[in-house]
Amino acid sequence: MLHIVNGDSVEKTLRKGVVQGDILVWREIYSHGPVCTEPAVPEHRAMRADYLERTIGVPRLEYLRISEAQERTLADFHRYDEVVLWFEHDIFDQTMLCYLLYWFSRQSLKKTKLSLLSIGEFPGIELFRGLGQLSREQMATLSGTWAPVGVRELELGSALWQAYTSPDPSLLQQVIAGDTSALPFAHSAYQSHLARFPSTHNGVGLVEQTTLELVHAGIRSPLELFKQVGDKLHRLGMGDLQYWHVLKKMSEGPCPLLQLQGIQVLPAYQGSPLTLQGCEVIITELGRAVMEGTADWASLQGIDEWYGGVHLTGHAPRWRWNAALQRIEDAGKG
Repeated sequence: MLHIVNGDSVEKTLRKGVVQGDILVWREIYSHGPVCTEPAVPEHRAMRADYLERTIGVPRLEYLRISEAQERTLADFHRYDEVVLWFEHDIFDQTMLCYLLYWFSRQSLKKTKLSLLSIGEFPGIELFRGLGQLSREQMATLSGTWAPVGVRELELGSALWQAYTSPDPSLLQQVIAGDTSALPFAHSAYQSHLARFPSTHNGVGLVEQTTLELVHAGIRSPLELFKQVGDKLHRLGMGDLQYWHVLKKMSEGPCPLLQLQGIQVLPAYQGSPLTLQGCEVIITELGRAVMEGTADWASLQGIDEWYGGVHLTGHAPRWRWNAALQRIEDAGKG
């Protein structure tokens, strides 16, 4: 058997006798940076490697090495009688799951069985963030509970991946408006992803708005902000490097929403969060205005950000999230 999982902590727990067979940790952050439908294409992989190194410090050559190695292991799946996908409810995991379903939908499985363990809660855990929270004993209760992946799962996963990597986010909106019951966590995860787009209300997405509200309420520590934003927006499954990137963008440029006091550089790849001790996050006057909806940050600051396959740039980003209507709107259509 081959078990494909989302993180090193899950792998370590599974290796404590929870499952038999090989384990492949799928190391990706498809919820950050440019994502193409065929990420293994060399020029697409190189583009992504450059972005991850520039924004969160992942070494370019290391990313390329890991990506190529895991794709080789995946391509050799016929060695196994069964491949089990272990993925959670958040967009971090759901994008990985949908890429793999897209990939497998284009293969001839032959005698290899494809199975899925998809989880969004666990008994006794009030706020379930992921499989990494579970002990060996808790994880053992999940072993063998996976279900076969059929045509419905493959088709929906493929459709979601192609829509997520499209430059037109309205395609994703159309897919999640349909029947997504084959992948029960997909709708809420991708809805949360769309809410990351700059809003029609004030030009910031859900992560920035939540951060402004927490800082305004008195949360000054970056570490505490990361924890509380992560708890509130757990369907994003956002890692610390992703969040430090958000804080950096919010505190830079001609129109900052925040000021970071007590630190010059936020931690990057393999950097220690201990460097943030003593750092304070202060909301600016503009930050308050944006939070209250009396100023539009995208129009003032401009934007240069990727959301899956969508690249928004300039002071009049084409696509906006209308929270009141819970939908993506094309600003170019008025």
